[in-house]
Amino acid sequence: MEVFELPDLIELDEFGGDISAYLEAVYEIFKADFIKSKPVFRGKRLGLKKYPLIEGKEYTFYHMTHDGDIENERLPDLRRMERIAWPRPMIVDSEHSYLKVWRNVRRGKGGTKHRILILHEAEKYLVVLDDRKKYILPWTAYLIIGSQQLERHLKEYETYKKQKPPNL
Repeated sequence: MEVFELPDLIELDEFGGDISAYLEAVYEIFKADFIKSKPVFRGKRLGLKKYPLIEGKEYTFYHMTHDGDIENERLPDLRRMERIAWPRPMIVDSEHSYLKVWRNVRRGKGGTKHRILILHEAEKYLVVLDDRKKYILPWTAYLIIGSQQLERHLKEYETYKKQKPPNL
């Protein structure tokens, strides 16, 4: 099976360690990929969770580039920022045979969430989409740390595939 090729990482050292310049460059890639262009996931339009704005940037950008369990205390994550150019190609080319794509349901304080996950196994990179029925929201994307977390995702994918669900 042909591996799904991803764009190069965007690294902080390319900006002489200037975190402000780096953050702005990462944001420009995000804007080009999700604001200026209108990507689709398997024929369904992608929206964008804009509010609340965080430091003048869309909430989705914040979620894709910061990490933490408490929303207003999330911290910048260089690994997420380096990979900001990865979510869009994984979303628009999600039918590539290498990518693992499945649905899951999460129940929590905010109610039931219907999510679509796209996994690039070799890179241990996961894109999470929120299915809002009429449109899809890119929700977050991150590097999977640790083999247990990767195995948990792979097991969930295999369970989903065995259920022979309808096409996404």
